[in-house]
Amino acid sequence: MDMFDALKADGKARIIQELVPGKQITLAHVIANPDPVLYQKLGLDPAAEYKTSAIGIITLSPAETAIIAGDIATKASGAELGFVDRFSGTLIVVGSVSQVEEAVLAVCTYVSETLGFAVCPITKT
Repeated sequence: MDMFDALKADGKARIIQELVPGKQITLAHVIANPDPVLYQKLGLDPAAEYKTSAIGIITLSPAETAIIAGDIATKASGAELGFVDRFSGTLIVVGSVSQVEEAVLAVCTYVSETLGFAVCPITKT
């Protein structure tokens, strides 16, 4: 009887999940000229002046790195923070296309060169 048969035998299934954070950026994406409804769905102010420009999304591990990334993003360009989650490692920046591209590039460059992170390619739609 293997482990799965034993779990089935008592009628209970258990799933154990582990998160082993690496030092990495797993998503770095720029959305140019998003539909205004996307801002609403993300909880961002759809009436703000940045609404027709760009959204940048970065996911980082370990999650606390999102705090550092938010600081770098705002200092590197005129982009504004849309959302920072230090628990999931998500950062959303908003601004003009060039501001958001510069912010995402600055974050990727810093964590790669200074912190030794593995960084995915920056994508854009």
